[in-house]
Amino acid sequence: MKVHNTLGNGFQEVIYQRCLAIELKRAGISFAREQEHTIYYEGIDVGTRRADFVVEDAVIVELKALINLEDVHLAQAKNYVVAYDKPVGLLINFGSKSLQFKKIYNPKYSQKQDAQDEGMNRIFK
Repeated sequence: MKVHNTLGNGFQEVIYQRCLAIELKRAGISFAREQEHTIYYEGIDVGTRRADFVVEDAVIVELKALINLEDVHLAQAKNYVVAYDKPVGLLINFGSKSLQFKKIYNPKYSQKQDAQDEGMNRIFK
């Protein structure tokens, strides 16, 4: 929220990404930015994708700078959560007048959502 409150909307995604990295570092939260991950189809390497952030090796964070989030953006974030085999993800949109965010769960871990929520609250308090 601090990044959005400070910059407002209207910048490119990479600007918000850099600012969020600064804030995570200041908060002492470990993260990897633009972490590349191999995508497999039936066990065959078909390419790579990069999540904007992997936070505390547990949460995928995908950033957008759009007027509104659409279903395709939620699908992309969910695909990253599943592909990276993380229990939860966060899709954040800095492009609207008000900050938009959605929590995404990996169906594989759905029975552990309470623990995931506690972890998210610890990381993004």
